[in-house]
Amino acid sequence: MNARNWKIGLVLFGAALAFYFYYYRQPRFVAGEKTPDFTAVLADGKTVRFSDLRGRYVLLQFWGSWCGPCRAENPHLRELYREYQPKGFEIFSVGIERNQRAWQAAVLNDGMNWPYHTLELNYFGGDLARLFNIKSIPATFLVNPDGVIMGVNQSPDQINRMLREALSNR
Repeated sequence: MNARNWKIGLVLFGAALAFYFYYYRQPRFVAGEKTPDFTAVLADGKTVRFSDLRGRYVLLQFWGSWCGPCRAENPHLRELYREYQPKGFEIFSVGIERNQRAWQAAVLNDGMNWPYHTLELNYFGGDLARLFNIKSIPATFLVNPDGVIMGVNQSPDQINRMLREALSNR
């Protein structure tokens, strides 16, 4: 095999590998799809079904206390919650963790004052992480009152624009 063919083969292998990792890391659900229902135990010990939140806009947030980008996003989410919760918006946070104490401290320190917090101590092997194919965080799903996903992995600014438009009449 000459050097030119070797280089072409290496580039093709690299492109295939990059595509595989890109595809592997994509969430299972996309905008326009219905959110699957699930049951979770909240931080306060109560059991809740995601469908209990139907009728509201919900941001399903996968995050971790150890994740710098997640922690940087939390103040923006706190502001979204403060502004839109009275108009029918909730945040449902799923902690992807190995350390429960670090998660509890981050929830308090970041002022995540919404009631829907659940913890998956199996890191990315937890039930919800597997259901949504979460391989990296932060990961978010903005869900409309009918349970349909409006947006996936959007910035807080994009989420704000969507909520402002959707809730302008409330």
